[in-house]
Amino acid sequence: MEHQIRFPHLGIVLKNVGDGINIGGFEIKYYGMIIATGFLLGLIVSYYAAKHENKFDPELVFDYLITMIIPAIVGARLYYVIFSWDYYKNHLSEIIQIRNGGLAIYGGVIAGAITLYIFCKKKHLSMLQFGDVAVKGLLVGQILGRWGNFFNREAFGSYTNSLFAMQIPTNFFIEHGRIDEIVSNGLYDKATYVVSGNEAATFIQVHPTFLYESMWNLVLLLLIIFFFTKRKKFDGELIAIYCIGYGIGRFLIEGLRTDSLYIISGIRVSQVLSLFLICGGILLYVFFVRRDKTKNVYSGRYIR
Repeated sequence: MEHQIRFPHLGIVLKNVGDGINIGGFEIKYYGMIIATGFLLGLIVSYYAAKHENKFDPELVFDYLITMIIPAIVGARLYYVIFSWDYYKNHLSEIIQIRNGGLAIYGGVIAGAITLYIFCKKKHLSMLQFGDVAVKGLLVGQILGRWGNFFNREAFGSYTNSLFAMQIPTNFFIEHGRIDEIVSNGLYDKATYVVSGNEAATFIQVHPTFLYESMWNLVLLLLIIFFFTKRKKFDGELIAIYCIGYGIGRFLIEGLRTDSLYIISGIRVSQVLSLFLICGGILLYVFFVRRDKTKNVYSGRYIR
């Protein structure tokens, strides 16, 4: 039972859930495989979105992805290391070791946005047009990327006995030197002793926040593709919808997590950035709506 992940109230028991596969003595982590798959599927979704909207050559999506991959990974890792510096200042050799996790989505998004701005400037493209296409691929990457957290048994929340409660064996954290992670958050004190057949093990029971965020992003992606894209009135509208939608979801879900990065004690950096994202999306939306109304007035559309 040491490698099980259980959802007791849903009657789901996943057996032999490892965190990687071994090929010829070389271990490949599921985390990295999932991140790579997220990039690939995000590329495909953005390519077909660009082709369907027909506002620029969809081949440019490939060019952008190639340009963006390294900055996004570096940005995601740098963000994580900066806000975990108390640990990494004494473990400098681990800074470049990302196989076991430690990539912050917000860092990747920020690096990707900066790269997009530079890319569009050099290619003489509209960043707003390109961004409306890119957010669809970005959401696909975020939806899949959270499942890397599942295999790493990370990015989970506090104790819960709700319908979606997830149980993870405490032995996993002991074997991987992460026992302090669940002890410091009081999860070890609430561990559940599970007996199944001739086997028994102790499990912590937590909110599967990785699942919450993945599902939230899936709903947001479907809304953007099947509702907002068809009703899009101006370039940049889908960027604004993404900022507002993702920001709200991340703010709420982040409050449940036990492994948040903090600016100072009690203030979670991802919640602060989520508020900025929400406000930025609202301001962007209002700006373009007012701009279009002004254009319509001067063009005589509202003259009766």
